[in-house]
Amino acid sequence: MTPRTLTCLVDEVEDLTPDVFRVQLEGRPEAVAHAPGQYLELKLDDETWVPFSIANAHGGDGVIELHIQHWPERENSARMRDLVQVARRLTLRLPGGDCVLDPDSTRPLLLIAAGTGFSQMKAIVEAALAANPERQIDLWWAARERRQLYLERLPREWAEAHPGFCFHPVTELSPEEPWSGERVVGHRGRIDQALAAALDDVSGQDVYLSGSPGMVYACVDVLASLGLSPSRIFSDVFAYAPRDPLIPVTGSLIKEARG
Repeated sequence: MTPRTLTCLVDEVEDLTPDVFRVQLEGRPEAVAHAPGQYLELKLDDETWVPFSIANAHGGDGVIELHIQHWPERENSARMRDLVQVARRLTLRLPGGDCVLDPDSTRPLLLIAAGTGFSQMKAIVEAALAANPERQIDLWWAARERRQLYLERLPREWAEAHPGFCFHPVTELSPEEPWSGERVVGHRGRIDQALAAALDDVSGQDVYLSGSPGMVYACVDVLASLGLSPSRIFSDVFAYAPRDPLIPVTGSLIKEARG
């Protein structure tokens, strides 16, 4: 799709945690059309456009959902928070990004997110389940502590409703209460370490990652030793922070240790 600039109505602003808020925008359905996994840019001023993943699959109703991390110490973050709270309309540029759900693939999905990277995965999950409610999906969502999994109830609902869906929350700090629930498997530690400990073979999966470049490439390095197919891995990081080689030569340290 060709990127376009438009103005949308600010329909709702909701605090999900003290650090994350959700913004719901409304525009003309045909103008806000996007593929699941794409992002938009919000105009902060004439010189500043700030990218955010679109947190919902296109439903034809003109609704756009965003999950925004608030960093009080960062000037642009504070300005964005103030802007969305007082503005009746916002100027957007969309869609952007090639990290989108492949509509022709039926392979199992391995979705890996950190923090508000969940927003991109939410859109992908919504589209995938709408197309095939039985599709096998493993969602890994990492945060330092449990309270930062700001919409934990939502992947729990997906897991309860869809037999092929499994939710893997990952926290560096142990939660006060143990993880429980239908197809909910909790992990402790860094996300790359958790993947290395839990997975055996990802060669048959489509892999999507959303997070910082450091987090994404740490996970790529682990997955490369588990049969990762270079043509079936997707992340916006590959466009704005590329490395060479993208996928390391697979010497399979993990597999050798297991063998």
